[in-house]
Amino acid sequence: MTLRLYDTATRSVRDFVPREAGKVGVYLCGLTLQGPPHIGHLRSGVNYDVLRRWLLARGFEVRFIRNLTDIDDKILVKACEQDRPFWSIAYANERALTAAYRSLNVLPPTYEPRATGHIPEMHELIAKLIDTGHAYPAADGSGDVYFDVASWPAYGALSGQSPDAMQAADDAPERGKRDPRDFALWKGAKPDEPADAYWPSPWGRGRPGWHIECSAMCWRYLGEEFDIHGGGLDLTFPHHENEIAQSQAAGLPFARYWVHHGLLGIGGAKMGKSLGNALDLAYVASLGVRPIELRYYYAAAHYRSHIDYTEDSLREWASGFRRIEGFVQRAAERVGPGGLGELPAGFVAAMDDDLNTSAALAVLQEVLREGNTALATGDDVTVRTALGSARAMLDILGIDPLDEAWTGGGRVDDLRGVVDSLVALALEQRAQARSRKDWAAADAVRDQLKLAGVVVEDTPQGPRWTIGEQD
Repeated sequence: MTLRLYDTATRSVRDFVPREAGKVGVYLCGLTLQGPPHIGHLRSGVNYDVLRRWLLARGFEVRFIRNLTDIDDKILVKACEQDRPFWSIAYANERALTAAYRSLNVLPPTYEPRATGHIPEMHELIAKLIDTGHAYPAADGSGDVYFDVASWPAYGALSGQSPDAMQAADDAPERGKRDPRDFALWKGAKPDEPADAYWPSPWGRGRPGWHIECSAMCWRYLGEEFDIHGGGLDLTFPHHENEIAQSQAAGLPFARYWVHHGLLGIGGAKMGKSLGNALDLAYVASLGVRPIELRYYYAAAHYRSHIDYTEDSLREWASGFRRIEGFVQRAAERVGPGGLGELPAGFVAAMDDDLNTSAALAVLQEVLREGNTALATGDDVTVRTALGSARAMLDILGIDPLDEAWTGGGRVDDLRGVVDSLVALALEQRAQARSRKDWAAADAVRDQLKLAGVVVEDTPQGPRWTIGEQD
């Protein structure tokens, strides 16, 4: 079966045919770095990481570009409020984002360009647009340069909107625009903004508009035409609409597929710091939910679906993942971790069907049922096959519990050895208490371990322990 993806531009699920056989270029709109990431932001990273892993599994060579917007109106407002350089704010939030993605086992991009590193490419694109009559410098002396929306008849096609029904673009004052819908490509220097937030240009000292940066970075790292452009549904208009207009007006074919993911909201509203409802990884950890469980929560929903966050739903999905993890751990103890096995045909078909992770997880559950039955009956051959198959599927979703990304290495391995020894000592004391029928002492050891986050399960093969909540 051919991989099929929903393309926003055609409003249909289409066979994926790359521009160049065996190779895929992907551009994902990253974050604007005015603040640290919240769990709504991080869904994007996980969803497109699953897409990337599936492309790799299907044998493609993937060039994955995820940008960072490190200069923007919101960042400059923060810089003025905090009396702090704008680049200092952006860099601190970039580091927080990198750490959050690492904790969620999101593969690092092929390259992660910053907007401020691509001013020359933006100037070149803007000049092309002016030369072809699709852009103009403002006549008010502000140094602003605008894209002429009326000059591009296809404007609105991506988002399905009629230009006649559109409201004014709110990214700059209307005084310098020929049409209120025109959007800024270059913003002239303003006296009330930080003095270091500007670059020289043919139109005067200034800084880039939001939309032009992505067109410039796509062009620089993926060429005039590339395969997949990704981002949240909330970016379809105006950001992606403006990207495609300015890029194609400059003579670039641009993206062949537009793949948008659904948002993670809370209480029926979009999650955001300005709304006071943004939750971060530290908050999730305070609920006793681990990053691997949060990643499962993201991946279990179809990437185009809306997720309305609640604590109960997150805990429920985390509990479900622990059952998956429990099988992997028990099977690995029984037959060894082995390697990644073959992907079941049903899983492959589900993932090829617009990354249908819900259907893919149903296949995983079938394998887990077979594996658990085999564990109970002592059928080690079936256990080994089920474990390899389960790990292969979990690896595609980035949540294989035996992956080194989750088990750690180096110092983490050393600490695991220490923990193993300490827990073994406590379990030995518990066994001695049980042998002398001192049930109170045995229960006290178990309760103390539980308070420390170590759950003990008595099995026919002896006690086994795990980190986390027992179901």
